[in-house]
Amino acid sequence: MQHVGSTAIPKSLTKGDLDIQVRVTADDFPRAEQQLTALYDLNEGSIKTDSFRAFKDDSTIPPLGVQLTVIHSEYDFFWKFRDVLLQNEAYRIEYDKLKRKYEGKNMNEYREAKNVFFQRIRNTPEFNMCNIE
Repeated sequence: MQHVGSTAIPKSLTKGDLDIQVRVTADDFPRAEQQLTALYDLNEGSIKTDSFRAFKDDSTIPPLGVQLTVIHSEYDFFWKFRDVLLQNEAYRIEYDKLKRKYEGKNMNEYREAKNVFFQRIRNTPEFNMCNIE
């Protein structure tokens, strides 16, 4: 389990929710998905694949988001974004500016801008050097 999202990054702007990433093997994914489904609501606003599933619990304080990913799959990147933002103050500041720019505005536009930002981060040497098992 990894604490990810803005609450994992000191001085980062956050809406106050807690995001965690649960990383499992491909063999363990179906069982983990079943167990998390029994505990949390499915995040229906998110995609669902054979290697990724998002859950949420808005009743907790703070609200909880759980990203279930298969290790080394295409969606096993949340911890990498956290690590890059922890290592690079300029990226963190840029991400905070993006959040401020879209505060109170259309959520789809914010998500698109956020995706562009994180796609750019994925192409950085810092992202490509991240390694965890």
